[in-house]
Amino acid sequence: MDTNPYIQYSNLVGLPTPIIASYEFNFECRELHINSVREFNKSFFAVLQKFGEAEQCPLFFEHLRVQFGLDLDQSNEGKKKKPYKADLIRILKGWFFDSNRPEGAVLKGWVESRFGLRALFHKEPLRGMTSPEYQVYVSEKMHPRFHHHCIYSQLDLLYEYTQQFLRRFYQDGEPVTLYRGFNSAEGESQIVNKISKKKWIIRNNCLASYSQDIERASEFGDKLVSVQVPFSKIVCLPQALTGYIPSLEKEVLILGGDYESDLISFF
Repeated sequence: MDTNPYIQYSNLVGLPTPIIASYEFNFECRELHINSVREFNKSFFAVLQKFGEAEQCPLFFEHLRVQFGLDLDQSNEGKKKKPYKADLIRILKGWFFDSNRPEGAVLKGWVESRFGLRALFHKEPLRGMTSPEYQVYVSEKMHPRFHHHCIYSQLDLLYEYTQQFLRRFYQDGEPVTLYRGFNSAEGESQIVNKISKKKWIIRNNCLASYSQDIERASEFGDKLVSVQVPFSKIVCLPQALTGYIPSLEKEVLILGGDYESDLISFF
């Protein structure tokens, strides 16, 4: 693997990409904000402050529906079949079903655009921007059927909504402990340094799924690690999107980069 894979230095958060990608960043608890999103939605975020945790999700999706002209009714009863048009819910559900689907490519492309973290894996390792596998990835992330209704702008709002949700209802501001089961040869997560026998530096893809539940995480690989994730690297979590994304596995989407990871042994 490229020793310095984060060659896409441009981003929309005002902090150099190598800093965001470094494992040291994860202990600083520094806030990140996507340029102008909160400013253009100032009234919405002010209204959110007046309501409790249970009202946050309905308010978010109502704002999303009005701003982008979305039909977020998930039932098909009595409806005529319409051409596929991606929205935030469909993109997220596609990721949770399989992060290597085209919806996963769209999410990875959004992370590249906003945070500068280049995708390192999609179906297979992305070894260079001129490689055939990278061209497949680009064709999927840029396909027109997934870019109706300004999908990147919807994801911008999701990120900023999640940040406000976390900082209001998880007020200690300390990094969140998350878990991931992985196979050492799977490609999406790579061990780049072993500090000790049970403390590793793991490089994740630009976007990765971790679980809040250690037992569920242990079902997904031959190794189990825990990481400390700052609020600013959490893109979404089930508590903030109740009823809209799967919650059984308590899966959290986090920004990638390097993480100091503790290997957990059950024996």
